[in-house]
Amino acid sequence: MLRRVGGPLDVETLDLAPPKADEVLIRIGAAGVCHSDYHVITGQAAHELPVVLGHEGAGEVIEIGARVKGIVPGDHVVLSWIPYCGECSFCTRARTHLCRSYQAQLSNGTMMDGTCRFSSADGPMRHLSMLACWSETIVVPQQSCIVIDKAVPFEVAALLGCAVTTGVGAVLNRAKVEQGAVVAVIGAGGVGLSIIMGAKLAGAAQIIAIDAVPDTEPLARDLGATDFLLAGEDVAARIAAMTGHGADHVFEAVGKRTLQRAAIDYCRPGGQVTFVGLDADDATIALPSTRITRSEITVTGSIFGSACTTRDFRRYARHFMEGDLPIDRLIGRRYTLDRINQAIDDMLAGQAGRSVILFGMDAP
Repeated sequence: MLRRVGGPLDVETLDLAPPKADEVLIRIGAAGVCHSDYHVITGQAAHELPVVLGHEGAGEVIEIGARVKGIVPGDHVVLSWIPYCGECSFCTRARTHLCRSYQAQLSNGTMMDGTCRFSSADGPMRHLSMLACWSETIVVPQQSCIVIDKAVPFEVAALLGCAVTTGVGAVLNRAKVEQGAVVAVIGAGGVGLSIIMGAKLAGAAQIIAIDAVPDTEPLARDLGATDFLLAGEDVAARIAAMTGHGADHVFEAVGKRTLQRAAIDYCRPGGQVTFVGLDADDATIALPSTRITRSEITVTGSIFGSACTTRDFRRYARHFMEGDLPIDRLIGRRYTLDRINQAIDDMLAGQAGRSVILFGMDAP
């Protein structure tokens, strides 16, 4: 529970109302620890408080509302932090990640009807992204639940809910990386490592990982990087020397303006730069517009892996089961919920791999 900007988080017992007609009661099996949650803690992402954090999770369905369809108790589900209406022009074109129907509720931390399911003696407690995955049991909209194969471990399924889909989808859905392409990835955190996995899945011939922490190199290489460059070195010159012309695709996975600007210098003529990391809402950079025009470089962005969650969560889970997407090797640390503040500190320290919170029988 986050009660004030700056934290720390408190582990508390709250009251949880039963699901309404279009909602689902979930027992969480695992939840990821993501920088987006930390952005709420710092205030970079403004949010109504108090709020239960956690937007990357998976669990088991315990109870369903009267109007819920296609989901039954006992199902295992990945939870999507962008609920969608299914009817707007984005949804009907399988671009559910761009649906704007519930932006006000997401910003306010309520459910779709504008109310909260968590409460205490102090009053309503808000839900991050209508989920609040850093809780043992939650109520969520049915639109947030994607049923997956029960053979997928919860800790793997949880990461499908944000990091993996954001990274792999940026490669496959937005950039559409070609077989044999040269790919550069700025940042080897959870999303950057997922981009690396996606680039390997797409058949990229060369995958250059760039990070400020040397300890991230072994895992980056294990997941598919062919080369590793330490940030702060003359990265642009080194990429030019290694490739002869720059990378075909450059992904910025950190969300820093200086790195977004540098990404353009790493890109070859005719190539594409894709911003995946999120900076502050008012972030801007100065673009070398004449060079972009003369070199025909494309600069674009990708939110949530440009995903249609009903398609992509299952698609990436299938690749995991088939051995093409080693999501389990992305996990670097496991915690119980009472160690959530330590998990956040370890993430900020730049430790390699993704942190997950395990619940129930799966807890360490």
